[in-house]
Amino acid sequence: MVVANPEIAIAAAIVMAGGLIGTGLAQQGIGAAGMGIIAEKPEKFGQVLFFFVIPETLWIIGFVLGIILLLNIF
Repeated sequence: MVVANPEIAIAAAIVMAGGLIGTGLAQQGIGAAGMGIIAEKPEKFGQVLFFFVIPETLWIIGFVLGIILLLNIF
């Protein structure tokens, strides 16, 4: 696939990278706190896992927006 406008390709890359960086930063704190909770109360694993997975939507949104930009779907 050839992108006619290089600015759009750069914008798509920034959107995708921003989603991935945001996910990493969010999961960093949630993961550390979650491990402390699981060490104290192992029965809370399901609840901690749910909160750990919520930030995954950030990279999915970034990926979808990047594809939308690359394919010129506005």
